[in-house]
Amino acid sequence: MLSNYGEAQGAESRSDFIHKMGIVLKELEECRSGLKIIQKRRMRKPDGALEAAFKETEELIAITAKGISTARRKSEK
Repeated sequence: MLSNYGEAQGAESRSDFIHKMGIVLKELEECRSGLKIIQKRRMRKPDGALEAAFKETEELIAITAKGISTARRKSEK
């Protein structure tokens, strides 16, 4: 995920940036799904770390989605 974010930062164009950030978003959503499975199946003892990871993933999804929408809006101008 972080390596893909680095790739997005070095994008050759705005459309390339949007595409690469879309990959980052997809990976974050996959991470969120994995964390939900771990939570629901109680594969880990509740210690706050899982909840913190889930919250951080949600925040990163929101930041990434906003970045994509901003880039799309700017490319329309």
